[in-house]
Amino acid sequence: MNALTGSAPLIVDTILNPIVVLAIGIGLVVLFMMRLELPAFLALILATFGVGLISPSVPVADIPSSAANTFGSILGAVGIPILMAALIGKCLIESGAADRIVRGFHSTIGEGREDVTLLGSSFVLSIPVFFDTVFYLLAPIARAMRARTGEKMGLYTTAIIGGAFAAHALIPPTPGPIAVAGEFDIDLGIVIIAGLLIGFPTSIIGGLIYGRWIDARMDVPLREALGTTVEDLNETMERSTAELPGFLEAMAPIVLAVILVAANTIATNLLPEGASILTVTGFLGDANIALTVAALAAIGTFYRFQEGDLEVFNDELVTALKDGGNIIAITAAGGAFGAMLGSAGVGDFLVNVMQNLGFGALVTGWLIAAVLIVSTGSLTVAMITGATIMSSFLDQLAVHPVYLLLAIGTGAMFFAWHNSSPFWIINEIGGLEQDETLRTFSFVGLVMSVTGLILTLIVSTVVPMA
Repeated sequence: MNALTGSAPLIVDTILNPIVVLAIGIGLVVLFMMRLELPAFLALILATFGVGLISPSVPVADIPSSAANTFGSILGAVGIPILMAALIGKCLIESGAADRIVRGFHSTIGEGREDVTLLGSSFVLSIPVFFDTVFYLLAPIARAMRARTGEKMGLYTTAIIGGAFAAHALIPPTPGPIAVAGEFDIDLGIVIIAGLLIGFPTSIIGGLIYGRWIDARMDVPLREALGTTVEDLNETMERSTAELPGFLEAMAPIVLAVILVAANTIATNLLPEGASILTVTGFLGDANIALTVAALAAIGTFYRFQEGDLEVFNDELVTALKDGGNIIAITAAGGAFGAMLGSAGVGDFLVNVMQNLGFGALVTGWLIAAVLIVSTGSLTVAMITGATIMSSFLDQLAVHPVYLLLAIGTGAMFFAWHNSSPFWIINEIGGLEQDETLRTFSFVGLVMSVTGLILTLIVSTVVPMA
């Protein structure tokens, strides 16, 4: 019975209903975001309501409260961490700390290994800085390196993408991993360790090994991009290191956050319950506090190196908070969309189909996220939606739920294309043609997605932690 009409449901009640609902839901997101060009938050909320209305499994009267409750719970879980991450990212860039980190990697790794420098810098910076911002920061450096070496622009591009993809999909406090960790109730320290374990080798295979293979088959000339000339690019590399923060100070926000969260994880797992030190580590290692401490360190560095007055300084921080607020809204809306799909029976249907085909929960979660990234173009939305669909199946896992998080995260890397905003950022800022962006950005994601799933399945078999 349909709750609106009191008679037969709007869609014939067959076993295909959930898959039809999923297809319509994804179609609505694509329509609103790509054709009507609505903001992602609005598109996802409208699609959430649309899914509820067409599903015979969801009482119409419950649709608003169900969407609002899920939206609110995700806001509470990720709001402060994401806002603090936004502040950290802004301050790292504006203070010159991000540039100093890149130079630190380059001086350590040495000349002739610019691709390794870019991958390492991208990987580290993408932990507290959002994907788009990292590419804005590193693309001019990559282009300047191309101007000096006369080659390897494709490789430099894949190196940045590989590092950023891995950190963005697998390591908190980026929105996707931190929201999925909250949904699955996984300790953030475990997520960081597991994300590094899978993310780093995955980024090497996609960003460097595939990057070197495709670079040998694709010569990307150095083109003018957004009015930036080769002369402008060379100026990027000529700023004196003495004008930048020290390497340790530049790294401090990232290191502080990792140490505080990791200390809590280690203490919780090694010390007996009730130990007094757990009170301290539990407080400082909470994501809200750890990232607040890290943000204060980044703000302090930014304040020391900022050249404007206090009003300009404060305006920069407000801008970061506005950007973070938009990310939070999209993250929570994606969660509401996924929860509504779950209420419509999509999760039950897909898991049952995959089990009948012999696929386990990890592969199922990966496939759902892969379908969502291809359809919506948003890695964060793919992760949050996939997690909310799969959350009711956690008790069926024979392995630790962190592996399901990794499977969903790697699935969400799967072939983002023209419907993804980073696609166009990389295309324009990198000075690429669309086919070059597909062969770098989209195929790096594909290689990393498959590689990440394979590594996750291997590690989960060897060390199930269940």
